[in-house]
Amino acid sequence: MAYTPTAEEIKSLREMTDAPIMDCRKVLVQAGGDVTRAKVLLLERGAIAAQKKAERAVNEGLVTSYIHTGGKIGVLVEVNSETDFVARNPKFVELARDIAMHIAAMSPKYIERTQIPPEEVERVRGELRAQVPPGKPREIAEKIVEGKLNKWYEETCLLDQAFVKNDEISVADLINGAIGSLGERIRVRRFAKFALGEE
Repeated sequence: MAYTPTAEEIKSLREMTDAPIMDCRKVLVQAGGDVTRAKVLLLERGAIAAQKKAERAVNEGLVTSYIHTGGKIGVLVEVNSETDFVARNPKFVELARDIAMHIAAMSPKYIERTQIPPEEVERVRGELRAQVPPGKPREIAEKIVEGKLNKWYEETCLLDQAFVKNDEISVADLINGAIGSLGERIRVRRFAKFALGEE
């Protein structure tokens, strides 16, 4: 007999993920009631929705700030959406604030990998190659280097970083979830972090 989620289960998943009710119902059915699997399916749906909307123009949005307690660290971030209607949605506003807070805590240097100058990637790759113990077969050495390079991307790029409020998802997953629930393309356009006394 096919599994049918209860209204309470659907409501609970919606509260955890902010996904639309119909999406919550569909993934619960698909996952046979397994909430962890249902969350994964929602993340996948958000990523697919983000891909479909990737070419849409995002000229609206907002600039928001986060000032850490004590006033020694501050962040300004511009997050774009397709329409002003979504930019004023409380979920979008919360997303932008969460991203600003994340930047304050995790200090990314770039938004995404494509923004890193190729010469910086090659410099880091060279440093990582130098750390590989001598005598390793070339193929294994390159796998080690690529693994460490991916780790470096995860530390350096905002979208690759584990989200500070839930390290089970990346910032990209967080944004994709918002795309799935708000129905528009969303992107981080730019950010600046200020720390007292730093150049």
